[in-house]
Amino acid sequence: MASLLDIRRRIRSVKNTQQLTKAMKTVSAAKLRRAQERVFSARPYANQLRKVLADLAASIENVTHPLLETRTEERILLVVMSGDRGLCGAFNSNLLKAAQNFLHEHPSQSNGLYAVGKKGRDFFRRREANIVSDYVNFFSKLDLGHARDVSQKIVELYTEAQVDAVYMVYNEFKSVIQQRVVLEKLLPLGRVELQESESRIDYIYEQPPQEIFNRLLPRYVEIEVYRALLESAASEHGARMAAMDTATRNAGEMIESLTLGMNRVRQAAITREIIEVVSGAGAL
Repeated sequence: MASLLDIRRRIRSVKNTQQLTKAMKTVSAAKLRRAQERVFSARPYANQLRKVLADLAASIENVTHPLLETRTEERILLVVMSGDRGLCGAFNSNLLKAAQNFLHEHPSQSNGLYAVGKKGRDFFRRREANIVSDYVNFFSKLDLGHARDVSQKIVELYTEAQVDAVYMVYNEFKSVIQQRVVLEKLLPLGRVELQESESRIDYIYEQPPQEIFNRLLPRYVEIEVYRALLESAASEHGARMAAMDTATRNAGEMIESLTLGMNRVRQAAITREIIEVVSGAGAL
């Protein structure tokens, strides 16, 4: 049985850990509120941009663009958006498991990875995957420039026919305690989906529709990447907040258990001392 001093040291250590988890929960809660606002602002913009593209596609007789070109998926680029840090429950593990399953379902030596986040980069680097490029420390100060850097290289690779399809895997923010792993096809853009959209608005174009369409398509890819990054950032903060809340409660339960054990040890020691005193008195 542990001594009274050992139990007290353990209680003090758990209390220090509990203070850390409380602080991390508070920080994640503050960051989550800002990340939520950015996600809810980005979603309508991305949806409206898709509607505008659909209206443009409907007004053009023969829609043509390299990003609409469909090819046999022999070379796939997978964009994995993981976190840069841990201590966020199953946030990274579920995402990396989904990415690994996708790669197993599409085995090819020419498949490549874009690893956004340290956890994904380190995970696939240990497994000697074909990492085309990696991006780390995005989520501390995430802005549109980061999404532009990723999307420009993706558009360039697809336009030059170096890849035949581009997929994204990320955590979609549903609520503070719920995130959903999403595997989404980014390129090629669905020609049928654009042409069969419900939105039909008769715009007046100052430039030829085809020219506007050609400029908006890369912009749409950029916005989709940016939205996915925002979803992933908000999901990470929510997952970390929930994980730290659970850790704080577990630490409290452990402190109660250790305190109960400490009281039992003290009671046993006092009882033993009383017995020794009574025995000594009886011997005299």
